[in-house]
Amino acid sequence: MNKTRPITEREQKLIQLYANCRLGMTPQQFYSKWQVNYEMLALICSRSVSTVQRWFRRGHNYRSPLIVDLRHLALMDFLLEHFEDIPNELRNALCSLEKKKR
Repeated sequence: MNKTRPITEREQKLIQLYANCRLGMTPQQFYSKWQVNYEMLALICSRSVSTVQRWFRRGHNYRSPLIVDLRHLALMDFLLEHFEDIPNELRNALCSLEKKKR
């Protein structure tokens, strides 16, 4: 039995808005704003600590963060700034510690 939901015009507009969103924050911006270490940045972006270290290096050992990394950091920044303003029901749906059953 297929339980997928149809995409309405409203959802199509939301997908377009999200796809065109330029939400991003560099590791350097995040690091200078929040008191975090490389391990925390790695956790936020699902990267290794050595990858994060390369984001802060110069020269041939430098590695650029991917767009998805910039988005993860921007979203985490948003959550840190606005977590208390997010209603509990929405916060629980977004950041539930339990795995959702499908």
